[in-house]
Amino acid sequence: MKTNMKRKEGQAMVEYIIIVAVVAIAALVLFGMFGDTIKGKLGGAVDALDGGSAGQTEADSSSALEDLQEL
Repeated sequence: MKTNMKRKEGQAMVEYIIIVAVVAIAALVLFGMFGDTIKGKLGGAVDALDGGSAGQTEADSSSALEDLQEL
């Protein structure tokens, strides 16, 4: 009886591993196919959230650091 129960638990674990492997392979295939599109969309979203100041200089970042230290 116990060996039958262990066999079923092992079988369930193997099934989960197979499902995870299939999902991982599908994700790799999709990122391979649409990688450039995803990079472009994410880059556009970052630029939109950044307010177009992607070319921030070192002086700007140091003044922001000084402002935070004054708080």
